[in-house]
Amino acid sequence: MKIEHIAIWAENIELLRQFYMTYFKVNCSEKYENPKRNYTSYFLSFGEDKTRIELMHIPAMENPVSRGSLRGLAHLAISLGEKDAVDALTEKLRKDGYPIASEPRTTGDGYYESVILDPEGNYIELVV
Repeated sequence: MKIEHIAIWAENIELLRQFYMTYFKVNCSEKYENPKRNYTSYFLSFGEDKTRIELMHIPAMENPVSRGSLRGLAHLAISLGEKDAVDALTEKLRKDGYPIASEPRTTGDGYYESVILDPEGNYIELVV
């Protein structure tokens, strides 16, 4: 068994798509469009047979007040393979103006991680 994909509702699907493609080197599918539902989506892939991210958009959808404190999915963790990669990407994202919710550190459960926010406030753990 494996997790096939995780879905994120996007306010600005193109902004999120560009963010994940730029910083996480994912491959992007062609845009799927369903005019009847006014729905669009992309699948972002970390490689063949890997977990994917689905970005979804419906223009009239209401946003919750705060994604980070709602019940349900709290964050997405992306393994970068080594501490230096976590530190480097955290600094690159900071330099590029993205919020750092938690500085690089070793957590109580043994991960070396930082937490950043994507352009729509989704919590992304950069982990080893």
